[in-house]
Amino acid sequence: MVKRAMPKPEPSISLAAGLTELRQLWRLSLPLILAQLSHMAMGFVDTVMAGRVSPADLAAVAIGSSVWFPVMLFVAGVLMAITPIVAQLYGAANHDRIPTSLRQGLWMALVLGLGGFLLLGNMEWLLKLLDLEPEVRRLAAGYLSAVAWGFPALALYQALRSFSEGVSLTRPIMLIGFLGLACNIPANYIFIYGKLGLPPMGGVGCGWATALVMWVMMLALAGLILYGRGYRFLPPLFAWERPDFKKIVHMLRLGFPIGISFFIETSLFAAIALLVASLGAVVVAGHQVALNFTSLLFMVPLSFSQAITIRVGQAIGRREPAKARFAALCGALTTLTTAVLFATAILLWAPAIATLYTPDLEVRQVAANLLFFAALFQISDAIQVSAAGALRGYKDTRVPMFITFFAFWFVGLPLGYLLGLSEPVGLHLGAQGFWIGLVAGLTTAAILQSARLWHVSHPRNRP
Repeated sequence: MVKRAMPKPEPSISLAAGLTELRQLWRLSLPLILAQLSHMAMGFVDTVMAGRVSPADLAAVAIGSSVWFPVMLFVAGVLMAITPIVAQLYGAANHDRIPTSLRQGLWMALVLGLGGFLLLGNMEWLLKLLDLEPEVRRLAAGYLSAVAWGFPALALYQALRSFSEGVSLTRPIMLIGFLGLACNIPANYIFIYGKLGLPPMGGVGCGWATALVMWVMMLALAGLILYGRGYRFLPPLFAWERPDFKKIVHMLRLGFPIGISFFIETSLFAAIALLVASLGAVVVAGHQVALNFTSLLFMVPLSFSQAITIRVGQAIGRREPAKARFAALCGALTTLTTAVLFATAILLWAPAIATLYTPDLEVRQVAANLLFFAALFQISDAIQVSAAGALRGYKDTRVPMFITFFAFWFVGLPLGYLLGLSEPVGLHLGAQGFWIGLVAGLTTAAILQSARLWHVSHPRNRP
């Protein structure tokens, strides 16, 4: 009689298993959180140092950043496809195949980086469409042209980062983030104010400093990967390899929806900012305060989401789908718990938070009111971003992209417009209407992404 192979018993969901998964999640997430905060700090430094030159320079940097940041997010999203690919190979102990994935990812990054270079270096047409003062337009164009020189390095860095995340090495990413911040301050000082024999460049110099930091971070991470002890278990990573278009297309099919999803989300907030602008300077300022603070908090669930991708992908690679589902569940609960704490803090201290940003009483009142809605969407935002991260670990990105598009552009923005500005509805809630729309859009995304994750991870759909 032929004996049939028994399936591997599913792991019991015990307290010990949950604590183990929680430790692994925090081990991966904490360096990513600190890295994200260091990147935000670089933007803060750019704003402060450019603002000390002139209002025109500050405006140019702000406008230029609003142009290149969505492009960066799209490129980063596409290259995030490397993480689940490498994570699954790492989980399956197919170490010999990991270098090929990195090399093909670098080819893809090089093309994306050069595309970003050409795009950002020729943005005069877009700036002419905006109602800008000639001096601000000139400075913004110069700033974008300078940043463009760093874009190839930025894309290569993102490919290296995604690879490093896939093999569970997130601490180097944190260290490189700190290095970038440490270099950003003196580089800004040199280029903005004209030191070491260079002419003062103002806001344009801020762009050159950003480009230089991009190259420093890319080369430093490449050096860590090449010589770091943590990567020695892998075969040589940087040997020459011709482009394999079949593998690159596979990466693009996985990464393109991620990049589009990031772009959809970024464009939603940009659209709301433009619509809110008609409500006056005080409302715009209050909206910006609330948005800036929530963006800062979002770095935590975003980092958890990236860690969930790693944990789920590695479990799938080990052919342990039950553990992958357990990792997704633990990650979602951890992210949700953090969101509840953030929401509680916002509800308790919204006026104090607004005071940190501005002494203006009217702006503080608007910001505090909007932070109430920010507290509400912490929960749904945490659920949707953790579910999306888990789905990336399953290499499921196409359906989540459509979910994001529907939730944000068919629910969030239309509802926000109806409540905030639309004449037929007549509520005229202003900025609060748009934030209610954000809550509705994120809640829709949370429900649909969770349903998709439940379907993809269900035992009947396991390979």
